[in-house]
Amino acid sequence: MKVVIAVDSFKGSMTSMEAGIAAKEGVLAAKPDAKVIVKPLADGGEGTTDALIEGMNGEKIDVTVTNPLGKKISSYYGYLKESNTAVIEMASAAGITLVDRKDPLNATTYGVGEMINDALSRGCQNFIIGIGGSATNDGGIGMLKALGFEFLDENGYDVGEGARALKKVVEIRTEKKNPLLSKAYFQVACDVKNPLCGENGATYIYGTQKGVTDAMKEEVDMAMKHYADVTESRLGGKYANVEGAGAAGGLGFAFLAYIKAELILGTDLILQAVGLEKELNGADVVITGEGYLDRQTAMGKAPVGVAKLAKKYGAKVIAFAGGVTSDAKKCNQVGIDAFFPIVRGVSTLEKAMDTHNAKENMRDSVEQVFRLL
Repeated sequence: MKVVIAVDSFKGSMTSMEAGIAAKEGVLAAKPDAKVIVKPLADGGEGTTDALIEGMNGEKIDVTVTNPLGKKISSYYGYLKESNTAVIEMASAAGITLVDRKDPLNATTYGVGEMINDALSRGCQNFIIGIGGSATNDGGIGMLKALGFEFLDENGYDVGEGARALKKVVEIRTEKKNPLLSKAYFQVACDVKNPLCGENGATYIYGTQKGVTDAMKEEVDMAMKHYADVTESRLGGKYANVEGAGAAGGLGFAFLAYIKAELILGTDLILQAVGLEKELNGADVVITGEGYLDRQTAMGKAPVGVAKLAKKYGAKVIAFAGGVTSDAKKCNQVGIDAFFPIVRGVSTLEKAMDTHNAKENMRDSVEQVFRLL
């Protein structure tokens, strides 16, 4: 029997690989001669860097960067030596959890560019970048400035940082951009489909959570459109209306228009990066799951991505979760043949979330299911 395991993290309890290894132990307890392969799983958002570092023998690279409000902070990204890939979460440099106040007119993505520069200087040529959870609405100007692009006002001065800088952009210069960018390939995990501007754009849909008031929205959105128009006139290409351009306060647009990055659904990008599909050939059973299984899982979260891929190869798909809801049955309609909660009795949340207990529950639950196979 060949079993492939790709389980998302049980946040606060088990990492992706901890859950996967516990599941492997359960399989082998029931089927000692089974061939079991464990792959990390993530959706491109929080935890992606850690999952790929742990699951793909990556290295944690510590770096000092600028946070959204201009303060120097310690952060890190992942380096996967085998594929010469840097794994970066923009939230680790420009995330909303890094600030104690919201200031969208000044908040900058500069630290994201600093992180990319560091990886480029180490010779990285492939980039996987997650862009969820931003505190910024700067159209990616901060990141681009860190990478050497220049944005000048009508008097030839730097336009500054944050959303307030967008309306000032008159001239864009690319002569000083990091030359290593031309040799790098960027894949951006992006599940947002919003355009850059308008009523469905970055400012109107996501600005409020970053501190953009109703009174600010029209002005900031117009400034974003101005920035996009100048970009188009100076660099060519029409990217403002591309799906995902409005992600992370317009950072998606910056990646598209200036870096020529590819925007990919987060789960699809990670599944591709970990090479899951090549392991599915000949698989009898695929195990997936996450901390909580519900109807949102069925709408395209990571376990469903695994299930759909597994079905291409005719494998049975079993999911395990910390908890399940009654509407999790929708998961059965999108490739998950059966799912099981791993909590094995009345328990406090604290006890259920304890890493040791969670691993034991996963191992024991998987073992019993596989004794039926």
